[in-house]
Amino acid sequence: MENKKLKTIGACGLYCGACRKYQSGKCPGCHDNENVSWCDIRKCCIERNITSCADCTDFSDLKACRKFNNFMGKVMGVLLNSNRFACIYRIREIGHEAFAAEMDEKGLQTLKRR
Repeated sequence: MENKKLKTIGACGLYCGACRKYQSGKCPGCHDNENVSWCDIRKCCIERNITSCADCTDFSDLKACRKFNNFMGKVMGVLLNSNRFACIYRIREIGHEAFAAEMDEKGLQTLKRR
């Protein structure tokens, strides 16, 4: 996958490519954004040298991962009406490149909670 497209997927599965701030150049996205040092999910992915939680082999069930299923993640999920779990499982199902293309086509930053 082209490195630029890979960087449009946040560590938690959010798709930066559909974000207006990212598109306008006001935000570098999850991977290059040093201002999100508070994000344990991003830190964990960087430490493991993986693109997103979809690449993690320690937790097939993300609900067991305390870094992914943390307080800030839950708050962001509510604020964005985001189902980050569904995003990660979708990436696992179809891969990062297809996920980015799918989200780009739909113009979505995240899969919505139901």
